[in-house]
Amino acid sequence: MAVAAPLTTSIAQPTLEVRGLRKSYGALEVLHGVDLAVGAREMVFVLGRSGSGKSTMLRCCNRLEEPTSGDIFLEGQPITGRGVNLDKLRRRIGMVFQSFNLYPHLDARRNVTLALRMVLKLGRDEADARALAALEQVGLAAKAASHPAELSGGQQQRVAIARAIALEPAVMLFDEPTSALDPELVGDVLGVMRELKSDGMTMLVVSHEMGFAREAADRIVFMADGRIVEEGPPEQLFTAAKHEATRAFLSRSMRT
Repeated sequence: MAVAAPLTTSIAQPTLEVRGLRKSYGALEVLHGVDLAVGAREMVFVLGRSGSGKSTMLRCCNRLEEPTSGDIFLEGQPITGRGVNLDKLRRRIGMVFQSFNLYPHLDARRNVTLALRMVLKLGRDEADARALAALEQVGLAAKAASHPAELSGGQQQRVAIARAIALEPAVMLFDEPTSALDPELVGDVLGVMRELKSDGMTMLVVSHEMGFAREAADRIVFMADGRIVEEGPPEQLFTAAKHEATRAFLSRSMRT
């Protein structure tokens, strides 16, 4: 895949930049030339109906899905192409999924230290210290010795977030992080995301949490049929969306 130079955008130095991103599965094209830039310390929410390409775009950003064409840059450096070290890349792009993907036989601390020791090659003491700091950051230091089965779904998701932030990524990707949680547990995870934003973490979030998006996002991107059709500040989209698809989606979502 040829890599072009990053193009000029309204964000002077994007942390994450997507240019002309296309993704096909056989004859089915699900992303049609997506362009997106996420600035440092920015929280960008991606909204859209199921099947609009949101999660596929997110997974292309850390090469869990291989783009068919287009370029992606992390802090100005190309991360598409054959010569990219994917292990090194994924240290810099943290990802949290709707499923927690914790190892059931390991306690919370060891779930976090595993990547620190295997990927960063840290010693036991340093890995433990970083794991405990990350668990403290998500409010779970007291649960460091608990196994996943002893934790609520919300607590398990917070451990998954701790595992990602312990690697000190440049950007965090969230793919429907609350969709598998009971409603009463959603607030704890959103609270952690709010704290990460306050601490200056750069985040790209796919979520249907409309209230949180309106309150916390710096910018909202709306996708339809594999394209970004509209983007802007939350109040602009929620009160004066220009695209018919955006208006219809938000109208339905705010009624449910």
